[in-house]
Amino acid sequence: MAKTAMIHARIEPNLKSSVEELFHHLGLSTSEAIKLFFQQVKLHRGLPFEVRVPNRVTRRVFSQTDRRVGIKRFKDKEELFKDLGLR
Repeated sequence: MAKTAMIHARIEPNLKSSVEELFHHLGLSTSEAIKLFFQQVKLHRGLPFEVRVPNRVTRRVFSQTDRRVGIKRFKDKEELFKDLGLR
């Protein structure tokens, strides 16, 4: 039995680039991330996350954040906590 098997998939180039950048920040190669995903599918006996259609509120928030509306930025966690009323 072969020790490895090949997977070929067509992915939109911008999606591939942005996801591979995230993998890099996590210290993972694309192959390692795919292996991790497959292991999680095997362990969960299905997808390791819930798949559902976003509701109206979630779609509105996605739309707003895509346009950079209503996004707050903080210089550090203390400033964030203060804004949230936690300090």
